[in-house]
Amino acid sequence: MNIDILFNHKDSILNTPCIPFIIAEAGVNHEGKLDLAKRLIDEAAISGADAIKFQTYTAKTLASKHSPAYWDMTKEPTSTQFELFKKYDAFWKKEYIHLKQYCDQSGISFMSTPFDIESATFLNDLMDVYKISSSDITNKPFIEYICKFNKPIILSTGASNLDEIHDAVGWIKEYNNPLAILHCILNYPTKDENANLGMIVDLKRQFPDYLIGYSDHTLPNDMKTCEIASLLGAVIIEKHFTHDKTLPGNDHYHAMDKVDLVQFRKNLDRIFSIIGSFKKAALPLESLARENARRSLVAIHDMKKGHIIQKDDLTFKRPAYGISPKNLEHIIGRKTNSEIKADDILQWEMIHDNA
Repeated sequence: MNIDILFNHKDSILNTPCIPFIIAEAGVNHEGKLDLAKRLIDEAAISGADAIKFQTYTAKTLASKHSPAYWDMTKEPTSTQFELFKKYDAFWKKEYIHLKQYCDQSGISFMSTPFDIESATFLNDLMDVYKISSSDITNKPFIEYICKFNKPIILSTGASNLDEIHDAVGWIKEYNNPLAILHCILNYPTKDENANLGMIVDLKRQFPDYLIGYSDHTLPNDMKTCEIASLLGAVIIEKHFTHDKTLPGNDHYHAMDKVDLVQFRKNLDRIFSIIGSFKKAALPLESLARENARRSLVAIHDMKKGHIIQKDDLTFKRPAYGISPKNLEHIIGRKTNSEIKADDILQWEMIHDNA
């Protein structure tokens, strides 16, 4: 699916749940290696992601040298954000142009979250939609700068209270940018019991005019968390993506890999095939059941021609080839047009038209 489809068909999507747009969040799991970034693109494309997303930043513009870690130190022992970000900020405009071109060849949408003005500016030529990190939800000047590119925005809401989300949505609304809002728990990893997927329902209630999605930080396991989010109405699913979950580092151990993604996509296809239509109607494949499992009015005993039909003369049995029991009150008091035998299925031509 192309991201434009989501925003261009927003009204129908808001009213009819659909298979979500899947973003494989590669982040900086390329570890500054272009060949590894291309491998991630290939694996995400083949495994069923609609988009792959990187993160574009420099450590010096993102965090002070004394910014503390907020991740699981047993998985990522780097003690400051600056040190961690410095390890993986090798890619810049030239590399992302190359990756964008490679994504086009691979049939997958390219995205990257900007974390400063310079990256937000050059990424405009490479992306159809901007992603704003949960960490920037209160960064009004940065949000407004991104809005000026007049492109759709996907806003993550991790660690945010409702008033902060309303503020950010209000800033974006001033510029009339199409918007999707992602529920997110900003905790690495998020335990399943802390995912609070019910908040997706609240976001749908609070922001009925916007697309709602989910950015996941739980361990992939069987991908049930993302499946449930989809069933609750998330039309975008974003999850960290890696080629090797056993690697050290903050964004490998809670990421999905190609096997997880293939399973998730397969499960989604099956789930939504089972869900089927959202408009209740009898299906053609039920026609035999309609005819044979429903009932008709049936004579309890023999009735002569000219007999005035009473309620005690009739019962209802399968199949539904005759007069439906819903018409019983219209039959009572009428005369028979012909002799009727016990267990005959009543037909309209057997009944005199009083009119």
